[in-house]
Amino acid sequence: MINVEIFGIPKERAESYDGSVLRFNVTEDEAFSKYREGGEDNAEMHSQEEEVSTIDKMETQLQSNKYRETEESTTVPLMEERVDVSKRIEEDTATLTKKPITETKTIEVPVTHEEISIERRKPESGQTETDQKPVTSREVIEIPVKREEIEVTKRPYVKEEVVVKKKPVTETKEVTKEVTSEMIPTEMIPTED
Repeated sequence: MINVEIFGIPKERAESYDGSVLRFNVTEDEAFSKYREGGEDNAEMHSQEEEVSTIDKMETQLQSNKYRETEESTTVPLMEERVDVSKRIEEDTATLTKKPITETKTIEVPVTHEEISIERRKPESGQTETDQKPVTSREVIEIPVKREEIEVTKRPYVKEEVVVKKKPVTETKEVTKEVTSEMIPTEMIPTED
């Protein structure tokens, strides 16, 4: 490590710790002037300590030994990402297409018509005399003759029904996502004395 600076900031000045950054309630100028090892105020403190009596020094050493014997612990939270899976409903469209198919159908239909036939016979009454005179010119006699004609019409009808059913089908899909977690190595970290 190059250009390492050591600061002796009291832990009472610690403000927050978010798992990776420890924040102190001191300004940058204050940190450099009061708490940096080898700073100006530290030199003044060393000169003042020389003036303190030997008894005070011994009491200070005893108290500092007490602190060294007391085991201190710091809780460091380790973060990890959790995968949350949610579902949403998407709507697709299934398309059914009806298309016309033209085909030719042949149906046999019996039809009836009247035909005329001419039959010669003697008069039924046996009487052959009449007051009518024979025709002098051509005479047309019309006899109505009936016949059936075919009329073709088309009308729609329901030939069959197609039933379309929907049912839910559940299947399992795999979701793969990378997650990050924090760890601290368990081997001892050397500390500088």
